Amino acid sequence: MTVLPAMPIGVILAISAVAAYFLGCFNGAVIVSKYILRDDVRTHGSGNAGLTNFYRTFGGPLTAVVILTDVLKAVAAVLISQWLILGGHTIYMSAVETVQLWDTIAKYWAGVFCLLGHMFPVMFKFKGGKGILSGGTIAWMIDWRVALVVWGGFLILAVATKYVSLGSCWAGVSFPFVSWFVYHNFLILVLSIICGGLILYQHRGNIKRLLNGTESKFHFHKKKE
Repeated sequence: MTVLPAMPIGVILAISAVAAYFLGCFNGAVIVSKYILRDDVRTHGSGNAGLTNFYRTFGGPLTAVVILTDVLKAVAAVLISQWLILGGHTIYMSAVETVQLWDTIAKYWAGVFCLLGHMFPVMFKFKGGKGILSGGTIAWMIDWRVALVVWGGFLILAVATKYVSLGSCWAGVSFPFVSWFVYHNFLILVLSIICGGLILYQHRGNIKRLLNGTESKFHFHKKKE
């Protein structure tokens, strides 16, 4: 691992947070719809700048570009956070267990701020998406066990009920529980609660509609010409 000049851990965490936030701001649905299709997705459907609303509104192969953008930015945010935190502090010389712990914390730390950027992007008037695709990518990068619980429940619920939002709520609720089960670390638990809480907060309207029985079901379709 490349070792950066030693810096206080607080400075490193701050730099990592800023980097993850601005990477998160590159919202695939907004970028593709606003600058390629010239039709902002946030003016359609639910008004959300997420994959589901983009697909419902536009469909088509550009959906793959949205997916790729939101996946790659999450991957970049995590990798940069790991490089900064593990390479810029003296913890790289500590015990293997400590290095592994900080590596995991770096992933969760990036996850929090990448989600904040995705949900509240400064360059798009703080109106972004709900973070499921980016959050799910981060879950895979954290640990396959975490991803299995989060994605497994999401897919089962979304396919069985056709309510993508119900699967998304499972992801938000289950993330802290599986994080604690795997790591038993208080800091990781706090960061995972923030991530899960952000997901649930962004789905607060969906939760209300689910309870009222007015939530829209997801259907595959081809965009009408």
